[in-house]
Amino acid sequence: MADEGGKGLPGRRLARWAPSLLILCGIGFDLAAPPGYTASPFFAAAPLVAAALLPLRQTIVTAVVGMFATCLLAELHGVGDPTQAATEIGTVATVTVLALVINRVVRRSYHRLASARGVAEAAQRAVLPAPPARLAGLEIAARYVPAEKYAAIGGDLYAVQDTPHGVRLTVGDVRGKGLQAVEVVAILLGCFREAAEQETTLEALVGRLERALQREGARRADLEVFEGFTTAVVAEIPRGDSTLRLINRGHPPPLLLEEDGAVRALEPEVSALPVGMGELGGWPDRVMELGFEEGETLLLFTDGVTEARDRGGVFYDPEKLLRGRRFSGPQELLDALVADVEHHTGGGTPDDMALLAVRRTRARGNGHENGCGNRRENRHENGRENGRGNRRDNERDNGSRNGQDGDRTRDNAPDPRP
Repeated sequence: MADEGGKGLPGRRLARWAPSLLILCGIGFDLAAPPGYTASPFFAAAPLVAAALLPLRQTIVTAVVGMFATCLLAELHGVGDPTQAATEIGTVATVTVLALVINRVVRRSYHRLASARGVAEAAQRAVLPAPPARLAGLEIAARYVPAEKYAAIGGDLYAVQDTPHGVRLTVGDVRGKGLQAVEVVAILLGCFREAAEQETTLEALVGRLERALQREGARRADLEVFEGFTTAVVAEIPRGDSTLRLINRGHPPPLLLEEDGAVRALEPEVSALPVGMGELGGWPDRVMELGFEEGETLLLFTDGVTEARDRGGVFYDPEKLLRGRRFSGPQELLDALVADVEHHTGGGTPDDMALLAVRRTRARGNGHENGCGNRRENRHENGRENGRGNRRDNERDNGSRNGQDGDRTRDNAPDPRP
């Protein structure tokens, strides 16, 4: 079904010409076939195909052209059997009426689907807003790729927050599907954005996420079975410090891509349970701290990447397949990763994918700005020194002039002696 504006996939745009081709084939068949054969099936099929592919107006035009061609060819060949001619025309007319009814049903369903898709896209923008492309000396790109083509949001999440403690970010994967998973995503993101501003440590931030899921489970205990837990990575990049801090709660390890093409998986030192399962184990979270130099890129993703399989059942390995490759920025990295996964699986993805790439940019303009600042300060200092020197010179000049004037005054004054 083509969309209202006539835009769509190339194959679908070509399919829009199918009704016209059926009518042309019917005319050619009727003119070339012996008198005992009829082309009415072509003329009857044309409005049916148009009903599914074209708007109402174009469907009506197709039906009228098919009816006119049927009547014209019957008149051209001569009506040897009026009953057969009437049957053919009646068949085309009946199918035409059915095609118009089908077109209205299809169009109504299309509008409902478009409305639902618009609501889903609005929900995605509200729950998963796109992060800024540049933030606190970082280049950032995020992508959400649903497993189902028209499902705009699911159980994967990402968030980036600029806080007094630095830039904090997270990528997670909620257990389950459907509306319950979307509700958990909304709860976790709301909690993350608030806790990222308030908590001074990553351990305390993750603890807030843990308690948020526990409260949600207690709230639903009498309503439905709630088995919500989330695998997640929470990271912190302080300002003015080439340091990266991570806490991994049962999530696929992020990758650190260096400028020379080297790729390193940031495996946690100690495995931890996902968020929401803290009651099963009371050990504290451990922060992984490492260097994050200029030009390096941090790549976080959900298991939709690592669980993508090819036809032979081989999993996609991002660490291996991204090694040795260089990318101009985080956006290009995500474009290449999504294309690689789709190529590996033969098209599409078996699970949702949430992707987040962060690159520390090189400090630019410091030398120029410092140089300009030094020149401005030098000019300012020189101006002050010149001003002081001019004042001193003026004072000396004025003093000498005053002295000369005093001498002349004394010379012109009358001698007081008798």
